[in-house]
Amino acid sequence: MEIIGKDLLIKIKNANLEGEKAHAIYSPPYRNLFSYEQILEKNPRLAAVNIVFYLKNNEWHFPLIVRTKHEKDKHSGQISFPGGSKDADDQNFSETAVRETSEEIGIPEHYIKVIRSLSPLYIPPSNFYVHPFISYTKRNPEFILEKNEVVEIIEFPITSLLNLDTQPTMLALESTKGTEVPVINFQGYIIWGATSMILSELSHLLKNM
Repeated sequence: MEIIGKDLLIKIKNANLEGEKAHAIYSPPYRNLFSYEQILEKNPRLAAVNIVFYLKNNEWHFPLIVRTKHEKDKHSGQISFPGGSKDADDQNFSETAVRETSEEIGIPEHYIKVIRSLSPLYIPPSNFYVHPFISYTKRNPEFILEKNEVVEIIEFPITSLLNLDTQPTMLALESTKGTEVPVINFQGYIIWGATSMILSELSHLLKNM
């Protein structure tokens, strides 16, 4: 079985990114925009996340994770990508994304091949500056969850991104104190915030290939 077609690899690598234009579709209405210089002035915590393509039933999927709830973690209990803070030993953000993926959901690092980065995204509530990556795995993953970080895997098919609504549903959430925010409702899982914003850019990238 071909891991990922060479033509598709080239298309993904060369596709244009829409950055803030795509992010804005799923951005919470209260989110402020910051220039790169303004972000650096805030001395943000640096992080990377990973969108890992793999084949399941002859269709491309990638895993989302439901994070374990921790009282002092602003993002605990939310749906996100595998990923986390950049360690001092990480040579670059792609290394962070691969390492965190392996630690959180058990895919061996040597099976993960990075294709490209997406647009970085600043998250004001937690002061994280997140660098997303697209990768693929050489074999279908057997997920092994780091229970302190992850309680569940959501296997998300790429075809669902091709139909992602550009006029998203608005929903008031407990975590937004009743403020309506754009959400992706995938089989009853409510995806919002930075994760939905990154998915919006990935959706645009796939549609523009």
